[in-house]
Amino acid sequence: MQLVSFDVFRTLGFPETTILKPEHTLRHKELLREADWVLFPEYWQLNALIYGLNCRVFPSEASYRIGHDKVEMTRAFEMVAPAHIPLTLIEPNTPESAQQVWEQMALPFVAKLPKASMGQGVWLIENRQDWHRYCAKSSVLYVQEYLPIDRDVRVVIVGDKVVTAYWRTQSERGFYNNVAQGGGIDYSPVPAVVTDLALKLANELGVDHAGFDIALVGSHPYVLEFNRLFGNQGLGGAHILKDAILAYLASKSEPEDPDGKAPMWPIAV
Repeated sequence: MQLVSFDVFRTLGFPETTILKPEHTLRHKELLREADWVLFPEYWQLNALIYGLNCRVFPSEASYRIGHDKVEMTRAFEMVAPAHIPLTLIEPNTPESAQQVWEQMALPFVAKLPKASMGQGVWLIENRQDWHRYCAKSSVLYVQEYLPIDRDVRVVIVGDKVVTAYWRTQSERGFYNNVAQGGGIDYSPVPAVVTDLALKLANELGVDHAGFDIALVGSHPYVLEFNRLFGNQGLGGAHILKDAILAYLASKSEPEDPDGKAPMWPIAV
């Protein structure tokens, strides 16, 4: 495979891979047209690469579009797995909407910025003062019910496979399970109901590279979000993700057989 990457750190050790800077896209149009895959472009490059040069992009366009904004992500989740979404309200940030949301949500509840990751832009709203501070920071009101959990699960998906799944335990600061915010990693077994939900969401939405964050309340899983770009602290080795990506790209690059069916390649993990 001939690969072009716009992210040197996420494609270290990839064979036959040319590394480019995003700002040099226009200088290398022929190289990009001829590549089997274009890897990890910036979000702003998508239209030019997909529609201008007809490139095959990894992660998939759906991974980018849906994963770019929590509002868009939640709307997509509601379409395919409504029973697995925490109670979520999304409203414009007007005085009327702010009052309406405040009256509807039981305390405490969670408020988020639509475009944030690694536990940033997330607040636990416990009183009216907390709510006013949040409303001053976000143009859109995005709030969810508070789930009674002290851990959640990160499920890493590449293609239609689970690469790994592990628990993220609560930070000493409380509330946050994100490793970037001080959360811990626990490799205790993850119930199949959690990984099955991540696979269902990924397959139905066309997301082929993501870290899904899923909470388990009793035996019922709730999807919180997914991150198209995620940390590798819990993977157990950078080669695991690299091998999974390369196997997936190779399987999608093979020509169809005479019966019109693409061959199935296992992902090496």
